[in-house]
Amino acid sequence: MTTDPTGLWDPAFEKLLRQTVPLLPDDLDPAADLRALGLDSLASVRLLVEIESAFDITVPDELLTRSMFETPAGLWDVVRGLLAR
Repeated sequence: MTTDPTGLWDPAFEKLLRQTVPLLPDDLDPAADLRALGLDSLASVRLLVEIESAFDITVPDELLTRSMFETPAGLWDVVRGLLAR
Protein backbone atom coordinates (compact mmCIF):
# COMPACT_ATOMS: atom_id res chain seq x y z
CA MET A 1 0.00 0.00 0.00
CA THR A 2 1.30 3.44 -0.85
CA THR A 3 0.72 6.46 1.32
CA ASP A 4 0.76 10.17 0.77
CA PRO A 5 4.05 11.98 1.50
CA THR A 6 2.91 12.86 5.01
CA GLY A 7 2.12 9.21 5.72
CA LEU A 8 -1.47 9.87 6.69
CA TRP A 9 -3.33 7.76 4.14
CA ASP A 10 -3.28 6.12 0.76
CA PRO A 11 -3.52 8.65 -2.11
CA ALA A 12 -6.47 6.69 -3.55
CA PHE A 13 -8.37 7.42 -0.34
CA GLU A 14 -7.85 11.15 -0.70
CA LYS A 15 -8.81 10.98 -4.37
CA LEU A 16 -12.13 9.36 -3.43
CA LEU A 17 -12.71 12.01 -0.76
CA ARG A 18 -12.06 14.77 -3.28
CA GLN A 19 -14.45 13.22 -5.79
CA THR A 20 -17.22 12.98 -3.20
CA VAL A 21 -16.82 15.96 -0.86
CA PRO A 22 -17.23 19.15 -2.85
CA LEU A 23 -15.59 21.70 -0.56
CA LEU A 24 -12.33 19.99 0.45
CA PRO A 25 -9.47 22.50 0.59
CA ASP A 26 -6.22 21.84 -1.27
CA ASP A 27 -4.43 21.41 2.05
CA LEU A 28 -6.67 18.79 3.66
CA ASP A 29 -6.65 18.78 7.45
CA PRO A 30 -7.03 15.22 8.80
CA ALA A 31 -9.36 16.63 11.49
CA ALA A 32 -11.54 18.57 9.04
CA ASP A 33 -15.30 18.34 9.61
CA LEU A 34 -16.47 16.45 6.53
CA ARG A 35 -20.11 17.42 7.05
CA ALA A 36 -19.20 21.11 7.10
CA LEU A 37 -17.32 20.52 3.84
CA GLY A 38 -20.38 19.07 2.10
CA LEU A 39 -20.53 15.38 2.99
CA ASP A 40 -24.23 14.65 3.35
CA SER A 41 -25.91 11.28 3.95
CA LEU A 42 -26.22 10.41 0.26
CA ALA A 43 -22.59 11.31 -0.40
CA SER A 44 -21.58 9.22 2.64
CA VAL A 45 -23.20 6.16 1.11
CA ARG A 46 -21.59 6.87 -2.26
CA LEU A 47 -18.19 7.36 -0.61
CA LEU A 48 -18.56 4.14 1.37
CA VAL A 49 -19.35 2.14 -1.77
CA GLU A 50 -16.38 3.67 -3.59
CA ILE A 51 -14.01 2.99 -0.68
CA GLU A 52 -15.16 -0.61 -0.34
CA SER A 53 -14.67 -1.16 -4.05
CA ALA A 54 -11.31 0.61 -4.31
CA PHE A 55 -9.77 -1.14 -1.31
CA ASP A 56 -11.61 -4.47 -1.68
CA ILE A 57 -13.03 -4.33 1.82
CA THR A 58 -16.46 -4.56 3.41
CA VAL A 59 -17.23 -2.25 6.29
CA PRO A 60 -19.23 -4.24 8.85
CA ASP A 61 -22.54 -2.77 9.97
CA GLU A 62 -21.29 -2.26 13.52
CA LEU A 63 -18.65 0.17 12.24
CA LEU A 64 -21.13 2.21 10.21
CA THR A 65 -21.69 5.10 12.57
CA ARG A 66 -22.09 8.80 12.07
CA SER A 67 -18.74 9.34 13.78
CA MET A 68 -16.99 7.19 11.16
CA PHE A 69 -17.63 9.96 8.63
CA GLU A 70 -16.78 12.95 10.85
CA THR A 71 -13.18 13.49 9.71
CA PRO A 72 -10.84 12.17 7.02
CA ALA A 73 -8.57 10.73 9.73
CA GLY A 74 -11.44 8.92 11.42
CA LEU A 75 -12.64 7.42 8.17
CA TRP A 76 -9.13 6.38 7.19
CA ASP A 77 -8.62 4.75 10.61
CA VAL A 78 -11.58 2.45 9.87
CA VAL A 79 -10.30 1.67 6.38
CA ARG A 80 -6.76 1.07 7.60
CA GLY A 81 -8.04 -1.25 10.33
CA LEU A 82 -9.98 -3.30 7.81
CA LEU A 83 -6.99 -3.48 5.47
CA ALA A 84 -4.89 -4.87 8.31
CA ARG A 85 -7.23 -7.85 8.82
